[in-house]
Amino acid sequence: MQYKDYYKVLGVSKESSQAEIKKAYKKLARKYHPDVNPNNKDAETRFKEINEAYQVIGKEENRKKYDQFGQDWKHADEINRARSHAGGQGYQQYQYTGNPGGEQDFADFFESIFGAQSRGGGAGFGGFGGRQTHFKGEDMQAELTLQLTDVLTTQKRTLTLNGKNIRITVPAGVENGQRIRLKGHGGKGVNGGPDGDLYIRFNIQNNTKFRREKANLYKTIDLDLYIAVLGGEVLVDTLDGQVKLKIKAGTQGNSQVRLKGKGFPKYKKDNDKGDLIVTYQIKIPTSLSEKERQLFTELKDLQS
Repeated sequence: MQYKDYYKVLGVSKESSQAEIKKAYKKLARKYHPDVNPNNKDAETRFKEINEAYQVIGKEENRKKYDQFGQDWKHADEINRARSHAGGQGYQQYQYTGNPGGEQDFADFFESIFGAQSRGGGAGFGGFGGRQTHFKGEDMQAELTLQLTDVLTTQKRTLTLNGKNIRITVPAGVENGQRIRLKGHGGKGVNGGPDGDLYIRFNIQNNTKFRREKANLYKTIDLDLYIAVLGGEVLVDTLDGQVKLKIKAGTQGNSQVRLKGKGFPKYKKDNDKGDLIVTYQIKIPTSLSEKERQLFTELKDLQS
C-alpha cells in the first residue's frame, strides 16, 4: 500500500496539537470544498485527500496508530493480537517511520515481530502456527451532496470512486449527516482477506422554504389582522402544491395547525409522510389612514 503522509496533506507537523490539526483542516476544507469549486476535479480530489487525512490524524486514537504503523494503521489491532499470540518467542517493538519513496506491507510487519520464521511452514506471508492471517481491506469514506427535494422519493445514483462506477440506492427521507454502508466496496483485502466497506455520508441541502425535523416540516405564514379577527381563508404552500385553510375568527398569533401527511417522507417509506406544522404570525398594519385610525379608536372605546 502506498504511503501517504497525512501530516503533509494538511500542512502540519507531527508535533502539531489536535487543535492545530483541526484548524488546518477547516481552513483547507473551506478552500477546496466542491461548492466553492464547482466542476473542478483537482479541487474535488484535494478535498477528498484532506478529509481522508483528517479522519486519521484528526482523531487522537487513530493518530497514535498511524504514527506507529503508517498507512496500515487500521490493522494495528490485528498486529497487536498477533504479537500476543507469539508468546515467549520474543520480538522487538515495531515503530513505523514512513517511507514516502516506496511501499510497506504486512510481511515486513510480521518479520519485524516474529522474525523470518513467521513466513515459513508454507503458510505464506502472515502465516502463524500453521494458519494464514487475513486482513480486511481499508474502509473508505465518501460524501454525497443532494438537495432536499432530491430525497423526496427513493432514487438511483451513480458514484465514481477511484475510477470505478458504483450504483447506489438513495432511500427516500434520508437525513443530513446520515451514513449508509456499502459492504465490500472499500479497499482490497490483504492476503486474501475480505474487502473493506464504503461509508457514504449524505450532505442534504435545504432548497425549500420549510424547516425539516425528521419527517415533519415547519412553516410560518403571515396572517392578515382582519382575517385573524374576523376569520376567513388563506392559501398555504406544501410540497404537493397549495392547500386552502379555514381561519377561525379570533385566531391568536403563534397558534399552530397540523396538516396530516403533508410533511416529508419517512426514511425508506416514499408513501408514508410526516406532517406539516403551520404557525400563524399576525401581521399588524403599519400605515393607517385617518379613517382606519378612527375606527380602531372606536373599537378600543367599545372594549373599555
